[in-house]
Amino acid sequence: MKTAITEMFGIEHPIIQGGMHWVGFAEMAAAVSNAGGLGIITGLTQRTPDDLAREIARCHEMTDRPFGVNLTFLPIVNAPDYAGYAQAIIRGGVKVVETAGNNPKEVLPYLKEAGIKVIHKCTSVRHALSAQKIGVDALSIDGFECAGHPGEDDIPNMILLPLAARNLEIPFVASGGFGTAEQMVAALALGASGINMGTRFIATKEAPVHDNVKQAIVRASELDTRLVMRPLGNTERVITNAAVERLLEKERKLGADIVFEDIAPEVAGVYPKVMRDGEMDAGAWSCGLIAGLIDDIPSVQDLIDRIMGEAEALIQGRLSDFVTSGNLV
Repeated sequence: MKTAITEMFGIEHPIIQGGMHWVGFAEMAAAVSNAGGLGIITGLTQRTPDDLAREIARCHEMTDRPFGVNLTFLPIVNAPDYAGYAQAIIRGGVKVVETAGNNPKEVLPYLKEAGIKVIHKCTSVRHALSAQKIGVDALSIDGFECAGHPGEDDIPNMILLPLAARNLEIPFVASGGFGTAEQMVAALALGASGINMGTRFIATKEAPVHDNVKQAIVRASELDTRLVMRPLGNTERVITNAAVERLLEKERKLGADIVFEDIAPEVAGVYPKVMRDGEMDAGAWSCGLIAGLIDDIPSVQDLIDRIMGEAEALIQGRLSDFVTSGNLV
């Protein structure tokens, strides 16, 4: 399947593995790239630019196909060494960078000068237009269904993607709640040139996380995620557990008076405990609504092959039949 995204990034299938904290290691990125998608190393999971350089080198040892690095620009006072991370990416021969969070204008000129393609993740069309204006190559349009931070507008993909198609001039992929062939076909119909999957890739054999995490996603229904930190203007979609329900109770009790320090025990430094150690109630961890459609833990190759095979069958079979034979839906 050729799309603007497969051509731009030199990949076989229009499927991107988004950056995920304490998931996007070399093993994850290489597995996705080897299966024909675009794997992504999560830059800020690596503590320093030197650590990232070593992780990039490890990924090169595992795959000879294109892979990318995610850089999330955080709204914090003591910002990471973004210039150092960018230099590690450039020196490492990475060809694609996924940016997220705040505007990536700080490092964009360096990446572009090095010939790196930049895809920026946005939760609104207005932010996507700003990113397009400063010169990113593509966009990842992240709907309300996503894991992690869905923004504050609460616009689902059935509305957000057509709006993006009407307003953007550069290619974009659909992100947030994707993981099946049917969704792939729908995203293409709504104007996207591919899909970005996060939670779906965590529930795969190669994902470098504890099996407790994978099993929790398989068990979860579409009703088992929660939105936390909304009173702080930093909304995050997470899977429910004891820590999350405790956090939500604090938000209810404290209301507008809540500050980050009140919920720090439930959100600060919890990812290693969850993803590495399998302590499922250690704190809040990101999970998308797609969990309700995940019921197995395949290999990455089997997952991507299944999505692409079923998508092709849908396009050439069921959907084509509606036009050629006049069948009713």
